[in-house]
Amino acid sequence: ENVGSQGYHYKRDSSPHYTIILGSHRNRRLRIEVNGKTVVDAAGVGLCCSNSFQSYWISIYDGFISIGNGKYPFQDVVFQWSDSRPNCNVQYIGLSSWDKHVKYRNVNVLSLTHTLMPLSKHMLFGDYQVEEDDVAAAADKQLHMDYDNWGLKNFLESWDLSDMLFIIGPEERPVPAHKSILAASGNFPFCSSFAITLPTVSYPLLHALLHYIYTGWTQIPHEQLDSLRALSLQFQVMPLVKQCEETMERFKVDNKLFETGKTVELTYPCIGPHCSTLPSLPVSIQRLGQLKLSGQYSDVNIYIESYGFVARAHRIVLSLWSIPFSKMFTNGMSESMSSEVTLQDVPPEAFKAMLDFFYDGKLNEEIIDSGSLLLQLLLLADRFGVTFLHQECCKMLLECLSQDSVCPLLQVVSSIPSCRLIKETLQRRISMNFDYFISASTDFVLLDDTTFFNIIKHPDLTVTSEEKVLNAILMFGMNAKELFGWEVVDQLIINSKPELLFGERLQLVYDLLSFVRFPLLQHSLLDKMKNSNIVRHIPVLQSLVHEAINCVKHELGRPESENNVRFQHRRSSYKELQYICDGDDHGVMYFAGTSYGEHQWVNPLLAEPKKITITASSPHSRYTDPKVLVSRTYQGTCFAGPRLENGHNCSWWMVDLGKDHQLMCNYYTVRQDGSKAFPRCWNIQGSADGKSWRDLRVHENDRTICKPGQFASWPIVGPNALLPFRYFRVVLTGPTTDATNPWNFCICYLELYGYFL
Repeated sequence: ENVGSQGYHYKRDSSPHYTIILGSHRNRRLRIEVNGKTVVDAAGVGLCCSNSFQSYWISIYDGFISIGNGKYPFQDVVFQWSDSRPNCNVQYIGLSSWDKHVKYRNVNVLSLTHTLMPLSKHMLFGDYQVEEDDVAAAADKQLHMDYDNWGLKNFLESWDLSDMLFIIGPEERPVPAHKSILAASGNFPFCSSFAITLPTVSYPLLHALLHYIYTGWTQIPHEQLDSLRALSLQFQVMPLVKQCEETMERFKVDNKLFETGKTVELTYPCIGPHCSTLPSLPVSIQRLGQLKLSGQYSDVNIYIESYGFVARAHRIVLSLWSIPFSKMFTNGMSESMSSEVTLQDVPPEAFKAMLDFFYDGKLNEEIIDSGSLLLQLLLLADRFGVTFLHQECCKMLLECLSQDSVCPLLQVVSSIPSCRLIKETLQRRISMNFDYFISASTDFVLLDDTTFFNIIKHPDLTVTSEEKVLNAILMFGMNAKELFGWEVVDQLIINSKPELLFGERLQLVYDLLSFVRFPLLQHSLLDKMKNSNIVRHIPVLQSLVHEAINCVKHELGRPESENNVRFQHRRSSYKELQYICDGDDHGVMYFAGTSYGEHQWVNPLLAEPKKITITASSPHSRYTDPKVLVSRTYQGTCFAGPRLENGHNCSWWMVDLGKDHQLMCNYYTVRQDGSKAFPRCWNIQGSADGKSWRDLRVHENDRTICKPGQFASWPIVGPNALLPFRYFRVVLTGPTTDATNPWNFCICYLELYGYFL
């Protein structure tokens, strides 16, 4: 309630407070204290990680405490507890830890109304946040508003899709409802009757019960709490029974909480961001799943053209998720009159997955693991307006995304307005890894003109040479089937014309050429272009090349020029660290030792703050010292010992360049220590997160190293050399030539080269 804990240990707080203690990754316990007294001590609740930041959320709402995994409040709940004597006046939040190495970051304190804001207004992708654009079309805004407010509440006491009635009071007032929803919420005696007669129940009382079932909350004068509890108990709506009892117990403890005639509000505790859909309501997902399997109370048979029967379903369940389905069943057309519906152009497996989602509110693990099915499900969610499913598919697609699937996925989503967020994310991914995407395959030429244009002009475009931007534009313009550079076009244009080579994309090529920063090219390359056939045949290119040559010759328009971006280095351009010879001072480790060019070299692992981090597969010791690998002095004995990973022996040295740096590695050097444990099978690998590794070069029975103290260097070629990584490791995959300790990886020097960011 007060700021009593600020600057002190939390146990010294004398004002009313809650304390939630998350155990470490070792003990995996959870404890909740009320005013210093333990009320919960649970085992097996693992929210903490030993070697990386872990996202979690905590909700405190009138004494109801929920705790869960992930960035999204009210999703992935791992524990809930309700205080029988709640403190409803929590105003301050404090964070602390018992261990010095535990840190917090990205802390958000949100009000309940902000937490419940629809995800379409506030989505998180990867490590950065994307907000809904305020300049979206008015029609699109209206559509989102309708979908955000849609749910089961739209069918509360509605005659649409109703299949039963309550007959209330002596006046026999009819109140429509839906069997499948009620059957999943409690135990209602339908039998064969169409109606349930309640002659002694008033309409406000039944309305409060139905409002709770259909919306997740209700309100009622506190004098009628006992009557509402009795009605809920009659139909076994147990969440409402429990809340009525807890509220009545509070009233007994402190009757000043409620004034006579005051309205009491009761809210289902799991209300979440997808408010008014099934996972947020007191509707049993298990019971609903049983209704789907048995077909009980179903009112529509669904068929798919050229496939046949799919399932017996409930119109109300389909409609509460999807406005198009609701309109289909209520607009008076043939689908609303018939008990059978046939869908066209619908993939059967994806539709079954969507149907499963309608009944349990979450994606099946098999769907998440299948990229193609997930994409089909995304398109279905867009077609039928299932907003929350659409958002889940977008999130999963981005989490499961690989470099090779970016372009194919972007081709699909670029034409779907509702996929704007994922489209922008993919465009940014290509822009920031431009070298790789234009060198690994020609998939990028299949993108539509607008998408490619947005990539080329993207402010985060990261490229090692402006020549590669020119090559990409020319390949895109020619719809190339294979990779090539501008010199190939220079030869082709001798016997052709730009109109024939580029066809409909000619004007686009002209427009895109202005985004190539020709003044940043080497002068010798500009001179070569000036005398080329392609420059003579394309006036726009000729003008840009001549402009660049004049600027370079007269030292005009240097990168500091603010008037023309063509003369400026790109914001995220790489520095080339080129291999010259073994043991040179041109690599990343040496560069880090100078604080990236700021001062004379010192060992980067001794600098404050550390510029890089090096770890080994075995514990630190006299002969396993990471400082040696970057010390530039010969060490007679230096090795990384073996450890078991996935049931196999392996030894490795790993380099972490830091969260602000990456390297596209194209060369590396190692040096054998003074032993004769020469490696024969090893890999050099790169990783963005230190967990998932990609082989950059594989060595099998490599006999290059054959002397103690010997240097050896190798190039890294192929598309993987164009991928930027934060982490690198050399990992021993087979025994060395030393029979005594065959799994000791004995190197005393490591250097990496390439394009550094």
